Amino acid sequence: MPWHYIPRRIALFVACVWAAASVNFLLPRLAPTRAGAAARSDLWHQYVAFLGSELRLDFGYSSSAYPTPVADLIGAALPWTIALVATATVIGWVLGCLLGALVAWPATPRVVRLLAPPVMALQSLPYYLFGLLLMAVFVFRLHLLPMTGGYTAGTFPGLRLDFVLDLVQHALLPALSIVLVAIGTWAVLTRGLVVTLLQEDYMLFAEAKGLRRRTLFLRYALRNAILPQVTGLGLSLGQVISGAVLVEQVFAYPGVGRLLTLSIRNSDYNLLGGVVFVIIVSVGLATLLLDLVYPVLDPRIGAR
Repeated sequence: MPWHYIPRRIALFVACVWAAASVNFLLPRLAPTRAGAAARSDLWHQYVAFLGSELRLDFGYSSSAYPTPVADLIGAALPWTIALVATATVIGWVLGCLLGALVAWPATPRVVRLLAPPVMALQSLPYYLFGLLLMAVFVFRLHLLPMTGGYTAGTFPGLRLDFVLDLVQHALLPALSIVLVAIGTWAVLTRGLVVTLLQEDYMLFAEAKGLRRRTLFLRYALRNAILPQVTGLGLSLGQVISGAVLVEQVFAYPGVGRLLTLSIRNSDYNLLGGVVFVIIVSVGLATLLLDLVYPVLDPRIGAR
């Protein structure tokens, strides 16, 4: 692994976070209002204090949930979003890449080719709209799953089987709305990559050598098609916190996405700034990790 370029990547991550945090500081204070004009008189000292607070993850108090600190609200909501959206994103990526590769592979069974197009067509639907469709079927018509929330109201949280099953039931619909749409998206992209790879010289040479079809599919076609998709997965994981805002709002799921919506609705600027900063850092970290991991996955890529 080319270790010499790691400091540059880290420096780039720090610069991106600093720039985004600076924009996050300046925009609310550049509004053409009297309060904004008064605040700009001591803007530099405010800026230095703001960066220090952000570095300590001290975002102040929430005006809509006073006297609760913003950091406590985000800390309570973050595990819900990571558990739901990150897990659903990874599952959708794995299944979508596999499905797309199977659709493009000539030896794929006919049943897979028949079932794949309806799933791939879901990629044109927004998460929240598909979530509403699932809610209409499984909640209002079949009465199989709960409609909203992270768990049943009045339930005492704890590491118990009944509580875990309650969590799964409440997370199933929002997770399905993300997973099924993501499968369609990744399947469409991977199918195009595999179709292109089938015409490459090394694929034709490996087939001419008489390698088994399973080896050709897994080690030559699927592996080389997944490598470009790792970039998309990394960016998707970086946007986990903000990527399911409307899904969490539709299902009233207690994650960071819903927290962001509530902060905008209630004009809670401290909460809004804290959530935006966490989103900035998460995207920056995902990009940094992607830069560090990608040369390990594909040694042909060197530092540039």
